[in-house]
Amino acid sequence: QVQLVESGGGAVQAGGSLRLSCAASGRTFSSYAMGWFRQAPGKEREFVAAISWSGSSTYYADSVKGRFTISRDNSKNTTYLQMNSLKPEDTAVYYCAADPWREIATRRYEYDYWGQGTQVTVSS
Repeated sequence: QVQLVESGGGAVQAGGSLRLSCAASGRTFSSYAMGWFRQAPGKEREFVAAISWSGSSTYYADSVKGRFTISRDNSKNTTYLQMNSLKPEDTAVYYCAADPWREIATRRYEYDYWGQGTQVTVSS
């Protein structure tokens, strides 16, 4: 079992930056693939970014490629999402997720553990 706690959300103006953090409990964090998803009001939860357990591989949704960066620090059991050049359409609740089975995962159903989410609001 692993517990995930996101932090770092908030309200920013378009063009601004935020850094989300996801702290994980458990001794096997370094063996989990990690991902970030987001859900805007009235929309399905969508994939944002993923990182392999080693940190050597990353994937991004086309909508955030070049603006967002996912990273992890296995010594701190933490995954990060650096978000730059934010746009109003990035407004959503952001969730981190952990997959203990695969090296890296990009589909919602592949993740077993989820955080409670953190709100990101980008104003124009």
